Amino acid sequence: MEQTEKQRIIQELVPGKQITLCHIIANPDAILYQKLGLDPAVEYSRSAIGILTLTPAETAIIAGDIAIKSSGAALGFVDRFSGTVILTGTYSEVDSSLRAVTQYAEETLGFTVCKITKT
Repeated sequence: MEQTEKQRIIQELVPGKQITLCHIIANPDAILYQKLGLDPAVEYSRSAIGILTLTPAETAIIAGDIAIKSSGAALGFVDRFSGTVILTGTYSEVDSSLRAVTQYAEETLGFTVCKITKT
């Protein structure tokens, strides 16, 4: 019987330059704000939540900056380690911010960008 040598495989994660999630939640319930760590008393008057996930994760800082400068949306959360950005605002403010971020990422940074989805 022949003995075969075992192969050792090493896997690495090499994140691309991409926006992997870009979503708007219209008219969320107050409990969703609370579960996200946002103050529902302050944020519930705002009618939408925007969620972005980006790689490399540090790009979340740039996305947050563009998002708040491009409309009246507020920055609810930004995490430079996971690449997550959460925005709140009226539906049109959040939509405008997400469009500005995706356009900048695609045209200026050369990112692969997913479409903006909505619920």
